[in-house]
Amino acid sequence: MMRAWILPTLLVLSGSVVAVGQLFQGSPGTAAALLLAFLALAGVNSPLIFPRSVGVQEAERRAAVDGRPVVYWRPGCAYCLRLRIRLGRSAGGLHWVDIWRDPAGAAAVRAANDGDETVPTVVVAGRAHTNPDPAWVREQLSPSA
Repeated sequence: MMRAWILPTLLVLSGSVVAVGQLFQGSPGTAAALLLAFLALAGVNSPLIFPRSVGVQEAERRAAVDGRPVVYWRPGCAYCLRLRIRLGRSAGGLHWVDIWRDPAGAAAVRAANDGDETVPTVVVAGRAHTNPDPAWVREQLSPSA
């Protein structure tokens, strides 16, 4: 769990140090702008912008019931962030599994990707798709899919 917060924490600390340096140089506006930029980067790289993760067993159980895809992801992954942002509100219709919090989820990703923990890996109807196009994932949520 803590590993997911390392990058956001480092970004906040770095931004604070840079902002304090700008304050000592007499640039409060620059300090505020830089601090806000670092805080935004920390927020984007934190687990907070992703829907709540569930364990792999729970995600597979829910997917079997409702037919929705399971997304395996990890904090700090640029491709996971791209998928999340491009899905918009429909991201809540997926079952998200954080592989850093769930060792069984990491094992499922390795099994689907020849031993690599490549994310995002999206499982639709029992078939794994590594780093799929977000538009395709959105189509899998539609009733006609």
